[in-house]
Amino acid sequence: MPDTRAQQVVEVRAALSHALGAAEEQFEAAQEEYEAAVTRRARVASAARERRIRLADQRDKRLREIDEQHERDLAALAGAAAETALAAAPGAAGMPWVVWRPTPGGTQVPAPELRVGRLLLPYDEEVPALVPLLDHGHVVIRGDESLGDDVVASLLLRALGSVEAGRIRLTGYDPEQLGGGLAGFAPLAPAGVLTFVGPGGLAALLDDLVDHVRRINETVLAGEHSSLRELAAATGRRPEPWRVAILLGGDELSRHERGQLDRLLRTGAACGVHLIMRGFPVGAGTGIEVVDVAPGDDARLSGCGDLPVRLDPGPPAAVITRTCREIADQVAAGPAPVALDSLLPEDAWQQSSARALTAPLGDSPQGSPVHVTLSDYPPHALIAGPSGTGKTNLIYAWMGALAARYSPAELAFYLLDFKEGVSFARFAPGRRDPSWLPHVRLVGVNVNTDREFGLALLRFLGAELRSRADAAKRHEVTNLAELRAEDPTGSWPRIVAVVDEFQVLLSGRDAVAAEAVDLLEDLARRGRSQGIHLVLASQDVSGIEALWGRPALVAQFSLRIALPRARRVLAETNHAADSLPRYHAVVNADSGALEANRIVRVPDAGNRERWSELQHQLWRHRPPELVAPRLFDGDAIPRLEDSPEYRRFVPAEAVAAPVVLLGETIDVESRSAKTPLRRAPGRNIAVLGTRVDDACAVLGTAARSLAAQFGPGAARFSVACLDTDASTAVAALHTRLPADTGKFDNDNVEFLLEDTATDAESSTTSDRPHFLFLYAADALPSASNVLLRKILRQGPERRIHVIGWWRGASLLRDTLGGPGSRTDTIGAWVALDSHGSELSPYFPGNTPPNWYPRPWRALHFDRSVHRGAETIIPYGPS
Repeated sequence: MPDTRAQQVVEVRAALSHALGAAEEQFEAAQEEYEAAVTRRARVASAARERRIRLADQRDKRLREIDEQHERDLAALAGAAAETALAAAPGAAGMPWVVWRPTPGGTQVPAPELRVGRLLLPYDEEVPALVPLLDHGHVVIRGDESLGDDVVASLLLRALGSVEAGRIRLTGYDPEQLGGGLAGFAPLAPAGVLTFVGPGGLAALLDDLVDHVRRINETVLAGEHSSLRELAAATGRRPEPWRVAILLGGDELSRHERGQLDRLLRTGAACGVHLIMRGFPVGAGTGIEVVDVAPGDDARLSGCGDLPVRLDPGPPAAVITRTCREIADQVAAGPAPVALDSLLPEDAWQQSSARALTAPLGDSPQGSPVHVTLSDYPPHALIAGPSGTGKTNLIYAWMGALAARYSPAELAFYLLDFKEGVSFARFAPGRRDPSWLPHVRLVGVNVNTDREFGLALLRFLGAELRSRADAAKRHEVTNLAELRAEDPTGSWPRIVAVVDEFQVLLSGRDAVAAEAVDLLEDLARRGRSQGIHLVLASQDVSGIEALWGRPALVAQFSLRIALPRARRVLAETNHAADSLPRYHAVVNADSGALEANRIVRVPDAGNRERWSELQHQLWRHRPPELVAPRLFDGDAIPRLEDSPEYRRFVPAEAVAAPVVLLGETIDVESRSAKTPLRRAPGRNIAVLGTRVDDACAVLGTAARSLAAQFGPGAARFSVACLDTDASTAVAALHTRLPADTGKFDNDNVEFLLEDTATDAESSTTSDRPHFLFLYAADALPSASNVLLRKILRQGPERRIHVIGWWRGASLLRDTLGGPGSRTDTIGAWVALDSHGSELSPYFPGNTPPNWYPRPWRALHFDRSVHRGAETIIPYGPS
């Protein structure tokens, strides 16, 4: 038993030892497992910590990258905004005040936005804060009034400096300060760029602006364009200026005013009408920019959201004043004209004048051509414009447009300029330029003292009118179009007679003015049907009594053209010309009625180089048979060698009735005044006056013209010089007369008279005529006058003719025998500085001729030819 227990004890102990060992092993295993678990946990915790650290680093890095990208994006956006702003507000629209100057853009350039300050952004460069106004909408200013005035001044000056002078018209309504808020812009007022409306005038101003919008929609946009901005972009022309109304507070709006204001806010911008308002109950909306004015960084623009804005200071007062004065001066000078080429057709001379003459005179405010017609209606034109307003330029433009469309066979010009100058001389050949305008038949310049030339032109046109009327009767037609159809081979161009400063022709109460008015009335009344058109131009037609005293005559001039500030050429109530800029005109084809007005911008046709190019182009295509026009220059002294009559003289052995040339007539045709010396009583010529040079010129012309008609020895010439002042001229004349010409003076003239008187009393007539030239015949002694009277009375029938100079009309009467003597022995005379009253004894019926002496002019009368005396110009020495 004991062994069993012991055995059992041993076994138990062994089992316990084994169990203990197994437990220890398990404990150790568990301990190891625990320690391994702790180690793993520590590694996991360490890895988690490292992961957290890594994630945190990644997060921080990403945040830094996002921040950096955000800053780059913000900088890029700010830079783009700055570039956009600079492009939207170029030049004067965004330029800093320290360097500011006007930079006007053309009509094809969109209107800029206008800078008022800068946006406050985290950006190194400046980003301008802009306000859209012109062609965009309206501006409402709220907040501090003083700062608000600076914003208004900035907007106005930048807008004015960004467009052409006069393209913005300002209207100020400032009832609180009575215009004081816009005082710096006052220099614009005299030029009409700025007007003020007083207290109580708001309703009328709003009504006017609404009417303006209505007119633009109806007559300018006319459904073809949605806005003036779109029209300008499509055509390159802006026909209307912007109108900006500055409304600086006032009383509470009436219902009518509120309604008109709302209409303008909705529709004004499309028609170029814009409002800048302060103190009016208007909030932000479509097309309305609100500027909340505040100092520092607290200003805001509705177009920029909540972005802070720092407003610019107002423009310096000196800059405003200087700029406004410059703009006013430019507006007063007027806009630059378009080129003459704008009036010219692609192909010249393609139109027929059978029924009318039609050509553009310029373009309208809308950019379309303004055509002017001369036909049965309107038949004639009146042009008026003070000096310097472009009257001559307008005539050039009209002539150029017509000449380029109608050939010389279709159109003929007769041009007369009564002012001192040579405006029309360019149309005739000259020393430097041999070309001429092929359509021109006559050019008269410097004729302000030669009213007779204007009368001669009217007489010529009257004769042409009668010729055409007779042709119309033969062909049984009534007007030019029918005559040309019936007589296609005839030459029937339309005639346009242009008379500049025509009032000179009608000035005075004398026979010239009376006949001129009668001729004008006949031409104006009957010329329309025969294609003869009158264009009368004047600086001021208000003083032309001879014209305005005949309403029937004035009524024929239904086409009226008024240049800036022209008076009375339009209807009494039509003041459209009062505010015209330079290079503009009112064209009215209904006798000046207000509703017929058309505004035209006239090209610069006075540019000599461009006109010369056009004239040369037309001249090179002239018909070969076309002759140069007649040029009458009142300041030029004609030459005998240029006389067609003188050039036709051929020396002959015998001439039955030689012709004495005395000077050039003041006439449409270049012809000489002449007196035939037939074998008939009284065929003697007296030159009367004290002017030595003029008298010598007339006698020298007479002698040379006679000498040109006779061969050697075929005529006898005797020249007696009794005034030493004439000796030089007489000596020069001797070199041009036959070698056997007799030379006499005070010492031997009596022998000449005795021999000649004997020949005059002879019963036989010599085949060889004798021409006796007496210089200062009044210097003869009394005894010699008896011989001279015998020669004057009996000589012409013996082919002895006296051409003498008496130094006064009364001295000739003394030679003839005194006041009671007969004067018919002097059949022709030329009066120099003798007045008309002195000439009455030598004029039919003893009535004094209408003659007022003037330098290098003379009055010629021949009893056998003339009903009235004619004015002539002595030929100069050559």
